[in-house]
Amino acid sequence: QVQLVESGGGLVQPGGSLRLSCAASGSIFSINAMGWYRQAPGSQRELVATITSGGSTNYADSVKGRFTISRDNAKNTVYLQMNSLKPEDTAVYYCNAQGRLVVTGFNSWGQGTQVTVSS
Repeated sequence: QVQLVESGGGLVQPGGSLRLSCAASGSIFSINAMGWYRQAPGSQRELVATITSGGSTNYADSVKGRFTISRDNAKNTVYLQMNSLKPEDTAVYYCNAQGRLVVTGFNSWGQGTQVTVSS
């Protein structure tokens, strides 16, 4: 099984920055894509950003130019640098990883970390 452990959430003022981290562990053979999603109260979970093992990235329009996703393949860790935060960025942020175990594939989620942007 694959476990994803997120860290770095918290309370920040508008215009501030936060950096989220997510480390994957378990009997992992390879990880293809890693990404961040978020879910605000009363809303569906939405994509924030994804990154492939080769470094190709994809961002939601609402975060382009403000958020940067990166990963350390050696550590099976993905990061999300969030700058110029807005109140509408307030949500629970979830890490996702997709890849292969020795025999089967996996698609795993972290437990979520709260990000609150408020003055």
